[in-house]
Amino acid sequence: MSIRDVARSAGVSYQTVSRVINGSPKVKASTRSEVLEAIARLGFRPNRAARALAGGPVQSVTVLVSNTRLYGPAAALEGIEESSRAAGLAMGVRVIEPGTPERVRDMVERAIEPAGSLLVVAYDRPAIAALNAVPPGVPMAAIVETPRGDEGLDKPWVWIDDGRSARDATQYLLGLGHRTVHFVSIPLWTDNSSQRMSGWRSALEEAGAAVPEPLEGGWGPESGYELGQKLARDPDVTAVLCGNDDLAMGLIRAMNEVGRPVPGSLSVVGIDDIPLAPFFSPPLTTVRQDFKVLGQMCFARLMSVLDGTSWEGPSLLRTELVLRDSAAPPPTSPSSGALRNNAERVAAGATTRPNLSHRPARKMRTPPEPKGGV
Repeated sequence: MSIRDVARSAGVSYQTVSRVINGSPKVKASTRSEVLEAIARLGFRPNRAARALAGGPVQSVTVLVSNTRLYGPAAALEGIEESSRAAGLAMGVRVIEPGTPERVRDMVERAIEPAGSLLVVAYDRPAIAALNAVPPGVPMAAIVETPRGDEGLDKPWVWIDDGRSARDATQYLLGLGHRTVHFVSIPLWTDNSSQRMSGWRSALEEAGAAVPEPLEGGWGPESGYELGQKLARDPDVTAVLCGNDDLAMGLIRAMNEVGRPVPGSLSVVGIDDIPLAPFFSPPLTTVRQDFKVLGQMCFARLMSVLDGTSWEGPSLLRTELVLRDSAAPPPTSPSSGALRNNAERVAAGATTRPNLSHRPARKMRTPPEPKGGV
């Protein structure tokens, strides 16, 4: 079905149909009504990609994202919004829902506006499907997981060095004296692995340490809490790397409830450095990933696409290990035997809760100032 089919059905020129579709006031009301009836009768849907390419200079950007509640996408949206406002471009957000390939393509097409462009935050299956469904020629850029090999070459993508994040955290825990490090991952989308998992595993293998079976969690603290209850039953677990800070928060809660205090009995490290991380109890050692800066990088990448210039900025954002109080050397004092006995009691089904009433108050560290730049 094309615009010319609509024109023949309505008895008008295809230029008139184009004016109706684009809301031109230079069409009589009766003619507009006839064209709209023909469009409805034939089920015609305008080619939004073609309209975007014919719409003149880009004046807006639409962000395609599947979840705006998670820390990473939300912080990236903040960076994109600030950049688009400074550039004088209007910004909109479209939430991509799971669906068939046809449904995803339809959602993407409806997000394309005349004189518009797209940014895709592609961190899960729905958003990755949306990225793959963007029609050729539509100006776009994307935030993606760390590409494998040379997959990201010559593509308008930016990403965080996820593998290095997990590798640095694992090496730090091994350097404290832990014999190995367990891993609780965020959801996996491809090949039952991820760059974070690969970085964790490679650090263990390079150190000659045992590689425990990783545990796949969700995104939130409730998942970390549930998996923490399982890990608490194993007295040999002394260090855990969590795929994000929310998982770490839930896991610490579970450990405390069964009498395995952090870091006295077990060390925990997260990834992301969410704003609440310095205020956890204990303050969380984690890997800082500045998603706001990543959003700014992605917008700058889009600008190079719109300007037709070669990209000279970085595609990869470096990370930083932030040391706080949730990680320490493994227990070696006489009390460590009691901690092991307690873990064994948990494994046997006993319920133990720590007595917090007489613990001395700890002085909270001042949270570090956020760092800007790439």
